[in-house]
Amino acid sequence: MKKILVTGGCGYIGAHTIVDLIENGFEVISADNNSRSSESILDSIEKITGKLVKNYKVDLCIYDDTVAIFQENPGITGIIHFAAYKSVGESVKKPLFYFENNLNSLINILKCADEFNIPNFVFSSSCTVYGNPDAIPVTEETPMKPAESAYGATKQMGEQIVQEAVNCNESKAILLRYFNPVGAHPSALIGELPLGKPENLVPAITQTAIGKLSTMQVWGSDYETRDGSCVRDYIHVSDIAHAHTLALNYLLENKNESNCDVFNLGTGDGHTVLEIINEFEKASGVKLNYTMGPRRPGDVVAIYANNDKAKKRLGWYPKFNLSEMMATAWKWELKLKYDENIFVDPNANLN
Repeated sequence: MKKILVTGGCGYIGAHTIVDLIENGFEVISADNNSRSSESILDSIEKITGKLVKNYKVDLCIYDDTVAIFQENPGITGIIHFAAYKSVGESVKKPLFYFENNLNSLINILKCADEFNIPNFVFSSSCTVYGNPDAIPVTEETPMKPAESAYGATKQMGEQIVQEAVNCNESKAILLRYFNPVGAHPSALIGELPLGKPENLVPAITQTAIGKLSTMQVWGSDYETRDGSCVRDYIHVSDIAHAHTLALNYLLENKNESNCDVFNLGTGDGHTVLEIINEFEKASGVKLNYTMGPRRPGDVVAIYANNDKAKKRLGWYPKFNLSEMMATAWKWELKLKYDENIFVDPNANLN
């Protein structure tokens, strides 16, 4: 059985990816210090898969603690690196905090991959690396513009660090640039658990709909888009998760055409914030209380993916439509309300 280390395994995308890996025959260990996640999500993963995943509660910015994971787990054949802070808004306010955490943890993981001869590395990147592109949809060849946030800058730098690292040894890497992951596992056993007031759109929608938030604000109404709000490419988190399994198999089967390849993970369709709100209202039957506000620093105007490369090379095709994305997100929010065994951050009720 192929043993995989997933960093940030208790996080939103990490947990869904662990499920997909297990369902496709991988043995998984997790590394997550739970500073922005709950270890209780591993219980939900066990309910879905029947497998209890061991988590190392380690700060990956501390090298000695990081290397101990590898010393205790010989035979790791691949690493999927999610662990990073990811709030665009927070990164604008605390750039050094983001550079320190996101880059130091990546460097330590890559040093361990080199020391323990782990040949396959998948990096969690983001469409924020494109900045405000001159043309959409973006392809993997679209030139990078200046990042609009420190978070985006850490992904740009992270990609370069991974590329340089694999250039000097015999390892291989894939950079997965995903767009806007939303939704939850169809079982409603795992989903997004934002700490404090959510900054991502869909958790803000569902928390407003269920009453945790009295209202939500749409950031920006004067963009040059069809209704004035930002345009994004929303992709179901389970589709994103499966792409990581396909990427690992792609490397393990030596199908890669270079030592570091990159793939966009999006549906290929752009939707405005107001269109997402409308789609949620249709899927849930709940009328949302929201207001229009000013633009938010760090947000790009419009971006969505050309995903032809991932389809052709990885055999990856998104399965969930927008209605299913909203329905699973709402089902998860309802589960959080009625299941006291699921961790809910006490600071989430910030009306």
